[in-house]
Amino acid sequence: MSSSPGSVRHPLHPQTLVAVAVGGALGSLLRWSVEAVLVPEPGAGGWPWATMLVNVLGSAALAWLVVHDDHAAHAWWLRPGLGTGLLGGFTTFSTYAVQVAVLGTVAPVTSLLYLLSTVLLCVGAAALAGGAALRRVRG
Repeated sequence: MSSSPGSVRHPLHPQTLVAVAVGGALGSLLRWSVEAVLVPEPGAGGWPWATMLVNVLGSAALAWLVVHDDHAAHAWWLRPGLGTGLLGGFTTFSTYAVQVAVLGTVAPVTSLLYLLSTVLLCVGAAALAGGAALRRVRG
């Protein structure tokens, strides 16, 4: 991170904890909003679009943030507040893992496709966003 030494805060500094907590609350509310709009009928064995969407978008956003933050000086709270907090609250590995397991009991092929496509899309989105951020910071 290219922030000046005076702008870096210890991870357990009270201001850092507040930045992470506020970001996490906002990210969780944002994920809940996406799921409220896109969630399939309960027990339908359908594709978990909402979880896939938040994880792909979150992967892209985190990659962009990390690359951009590593190449430019920013406010001390940016990475913990937006990265760990907002994007950590927005994305979800635990829901993804449960959905893969539950889908596996009712639709094993769908479960496997969901497992693999989510990983590939998240890695791809992160690579594209990270590359775009790198091109942007290099001019």
